[in-house]
Amino acid sequence: MSRPHLEIADILRRHGVAWRAAQAGHVSLGQLKVMSAIETCRTAALGGHVEACEGCRHTRVAYNSCRNRHCPKCQGAAAREWLAARAADLLPVGYFHVLFTVPAEIADIAFTNKAPVYDLLFRAASETMLTIAADPRHLGARIGITAVLHTWGSALTHHPHVRMIVPGGGISLDSTRWVSSRPAFLLPVHVLGKLFRRLFLTGLTALHVAGRLRFFGDRAGLSDPQAFERHLAPVRAAKWVVYSKPPFDGPEAVLAYLSRYTHHVAISNRRLIGMDQDGITFRYKDYRRDGDARHRTMTLWADEFIRRFLVHVLPRGFHRIRHYGLLATGRCKANIARARELLAVPAPPVVPKPASSAERRTLCPCCGGRMLMIESFKGTVRARAPPSHRWRAG
Repeated sequence: MSRPHLEIADILRRHGVAWRAAQAGHVSLGQLKVMSAIETCRTAALGGHVEACEGCRHTRVAYNSCRNRHCPKCQGAAAREWLAARAADLLPVGYFHVLFTVPAEIADIAFTNKAPVYDLLFRAASETMLTIAADPRHLGARIGITAVLHTWGSALTHHPHVRMIVPGGGISLDSTRWVSSRPAFLLPVHVLGKLFRRLFLTGLTALHVAGRLRFFGDRAGLSDPQAFERHLAPVRAAKWVVYSKPPFDGPEAVLAYLSRYTHHVAISNRRLIGMDQDGITFRYKDYRRDGDARHRTMTLWADEFIRRFLVHVLPRGFHRIRHYGLLATGRCKANIARARELLAVPAPPVVPKPASSAERRTLCPCCGGRMLMIESFKGTVRARAPPSHRWRAG
């Protein structure tokens, strides 16, 4: 695959040094590590190896990847392996995609409290789905959920939301039968929205009482309980909308959808158009418009582009893909086997593990012969940020 004409790495290499100097003391160590990893990804700095064709003796150099989950170039292999593992868990039923998002007032709080608020978003959304699905007035079944956190809008704005993939049905509460949803209807979204609002705001208040939320600058006053409650008053009365789209057309469509969302970063290299003295130009979608008018371009100054990109760096160790209900880790295989038994369908054939990136590069591009590694070399630096003392606040 040819290299895109412009990459995030190019932007960071050209403007990253000046941006880091201007923002010293205001950038987290995690963000600095992401910048360093992307800048050095697939360069001599990380080392690599030399390959030669055993037939025509064609040689090529392959540099190591940074494997950072925020790097646009390192997500392909991880996505293929993840999707291959998920294929065995798909059931021959319709799958719905459900979207949970939060109002702007909540997104503002999450901006400086990513780990606790993002975790709460997962917990409130999953508990909402599992509770309403188990209610005999609705589905009356235990369902499975795969949830993916996204923190961005198309223009790189901060817009935290959770996308869910949910089978159209579940195992009855007594585990004796499969309960199917209606063909184009899973659960009532107005009921989901009300419960989600209550669970989320209850959890957010608990985080505030426990002292787990931090506020800075013009939001510093929200540390006061009364000010915090006044801030939440409008969203307590507002309608929280949950979107539920019609089911996919078969398991292949489910995997195609997941491949677009599970391992993507805030912006891919293919959306970049150009970099010049006026800034960075990229494609985005304006969802307030319809048809072709939705596809637009935007130009941001380099420092603003980098700032927006780094807003979406996740806290260290934070899992952005989670499974709940029937798909929860530990009981997933047993639950899927029971669901297949109740649906009277056989287990899917074993899918071979996808070839690694190294295995896919074993053929010579000139003659089709086998490429053999003849030399390896170490990098000059590690994909890490400068020592933290250089960036201490003040």
